[in-house]
Amino acid sequence: MANYYDLDDILAEEELIPVVFQKAAAGVGALDPSSETNNVEQGAKVELPFWLAHELHSRQTVVMSLPPCFNQTTRKEIQADPGSVDLRNRCQYFYEIGCKIAPVIGDRTIGSFLLYAFTNRYKEVLSKSHTASFTTSTKPLILLTKEETHCELSLHHISTTDYNLISRRTTI
Repeated sequence: MANYYDLDDILAEEELIPVVFQKAAAGVGALDPSSETNNVEQGAKVELPFWLAHELHSRQTVVMSLPPCFNQTTRKEIQADPGSVDLRNRCQYFYEIGCKIAPVIGDRTIGSFLLYAFTNRYKEVLSKSHTASFTTSTKPLILLTKEETHCELSLHHISTTDYNLISRRTTI
């Protein structure tokens, strides 16, 4: 469940998750764009926001699948070159949704994959935040997830503050 006051948590739970209905559901045909009736049939495959998919999964109405951002292709791309993968385009809240979906689906590999992706991408963000000026380092921000963008901006702010403090001390 989303933290009521955390906008990022609310937005993360809006990420679409593929599900398969285990039971027919009457009056919710709008959830299935391919449905010609107002009902969703058993076996229908649809994408639902995480918050709804999680609730229906807990009631054993649907079975959740991994979103495409966690498929084997994405995993191989991240293992090959973590910094060049555009995770923001695939899932803006990649790490948060990964942490939320792993225990629900029961995939034990997601945790280690998230750790690998974050640590290797973080190394690159950390390196760039110390070596490049902010104006030249904002272009790679488009590849970063919301979580990574927050880290990069915080690192830049810290390094700028440190630089300003050092500059003031050396001029006195």
